[in-house]
Amino acid sequence: MRQWRAVHPELDTGPMEVIGRINRCAALLQQAEDAPLRRAGLSRPEFDLLGALRRTGHELTPGELARETFSSGAAVTKRLKQLTERGLVERRGDARDRRVAHVRLTDAGRDLVDGILPEQLAYETAVLSVLAPQGQRELAGLLAELLGRLEGRMGALRA
Repeated sequence: MRQWRAVHPELDTGPMEVIGRINRCAALLQQAEDAPLRRAGLSRPEFDLLGALRRTGHELTPGELARETFSSGAAVTKRLKQLTERGLVERRGDARDRRVAHVRLTDAGRDLVDGILPEQLAYETAVLSVLAPQGQRELAGLLAELLGRLEGRMGALRA
């Protein structure tokens, strides 16, 4: 911040302080959280698809998975192909509309998600333990508010 203020003393660089820290935290968290995924041979986007299927508890169409994971349809199709080849998901055609597929976790996919999730939650708990419970709640609330506004703005920009 000092360097930017020296170069552009007329600019308020305060927002950079917040956004920069959020970005740095996100990068460090992602790096550590992806370790168990790498050991399982999964990418973050692949795990996100598996996680969406696990937490909803039912079959989803590729379009629903795209919306659930904020991914493009093409990206979901590619990931589903890889996950199907690995035996982690199964695709079933719709009886009424052959253009529609339904995707579900296999037992191996469910076991993989259920094996990775506790390790990720333990890591997140350890990271957040530096904050008091009240601080964690405050941070969660502030981030939820920011995220809601960003998602609303992005939705408005897409329209």
